[in-house]
Amino acid sequence: MARIENINGKAPKGNILVVNTGSITTKFAYYQDGDIVIDQKLEHSVEELSKFADVMDQDRMRTDAILGALKEKGIRLEDIDIVMCRGGLFTPCITGVYNVNADMREVLSSSREGNHACNLSALIGDNIAEEINALRDKEGLKPRFGKCIAYVADPPMADEMLPECHVGGIPEFPRRTLFHALNTRAIMRRFLRDTGRKAEDTTAIICHMGGGVTISLHRGGRVIDTSHGLGGDGPITPERAGCCPPYPLIDMCFSGKYTKQEIKKKLIGKGGAVAYFGTNDMREVVRKAQEGVPEYSVFMKAFVLNIAKYIVAQAAVVDGKVDVIILTGGVAYSQYITDAITRKVSWVAPVRVYPGENELESLAENGYIILAGETKIHTYNKDHLIED
Repeated sequence: MARIENINGKAPKGNILVVNTGSITTKFAYYQDGDIVIDQKLEHSVEELSKFADVMDQDRMRTDAILGALKEKGIRLEDIDIVMCRGGLFTPCITGVYNVNADMREVLSSSREGNHACNLSALIGDNIAEEINALRDKEGLKPRFGKCIAYVADPPMADEMLPECHVGGIPEFPRRTLFHALNTRAIMRRFLRDTGRKAEDTTAIICHMGGGVTISLHRGGRVIDTSHGLGGDGPITPERAGCCPPYPLIDMCFSGKYTKQEIKKKLIGKGGAVAYFGTNDMREVVRKAQEGVPEYSVFMKAFVLNIAKYIVAQAAVVDGKVDVIILTGGVAYSQYITDAITRKVSWVAPVRVYPGENELESLAENGYIILAGETKIHTYNKDHLIED
């Protein structure tokens, strides 16, 4: 994890705690003036998690786990200036940063927009920020950046899609957003820094490839169209089925062979490469394809073709006027895959590859942007979008 060098030409100042919750892990990092001091992943055993009826009941347990780890590392809570959290499943929202407030806590706690461990990040961050402020008040401390606040950055359901991109085949099925907003926005900022371009003058298609794959269209600093990482509107992925033909899916649902949860699991978690080969490790799939194993070779051609089709489809939204196509995420470390995709889409626009995903670093970068006063802070409203 690299040092954060500058924020719009300024040296980063401040101490930032970053929180990112997964299904069985709690990742956190601590930065001091841009330098990474701690980067830790806390593993939660099946036995530990089984004590909770619902994932949203785990917020206090995970909060205490982070506090205990910080104490062990000798980090004083009162020195933390800001807490940055992975965005959870909440709407309505656009890209950018939000302070964690009561409305956000309510939507995340109730799993109104979906039940996922990422919803815990903001709750944990807000819990810790409250403890920091109480401790400072007790000790009579005057912090340099004011009250400690928890924020989320670029939540995955951020919606800036064009109206025509929302329309589905029937009114009951509008297209919705759920994409890798945090990483793709961070990669977009990196590309702009690398090239000296401005966001308002740049149109980019960014393909994030991990366990899920999403393709998003960035124009003028907004994300005007995107595939849906969990809802069946997207390509085949290492562990997700992607877009499925509706009639066979309907037949499966009414066959009596599967429960609702089993079918959902076949689409997300046990789809894609997992369904064909029992693995979500694309390195293994690529290796066997390169060895000439027929079923692996055909799957890899399909994997690449699926992604390429979605990339090219995004270009149609802006009449083919695309400045760059960017491939990112963990799968982008595979030159076999990125070269194959590039051959199919480079006629649309030049292709750049930024492999990997570092959500903790992206969150820290957003935190320093906030502390530098270089961004607008949005206030979340659970009932309607406020662009303030």
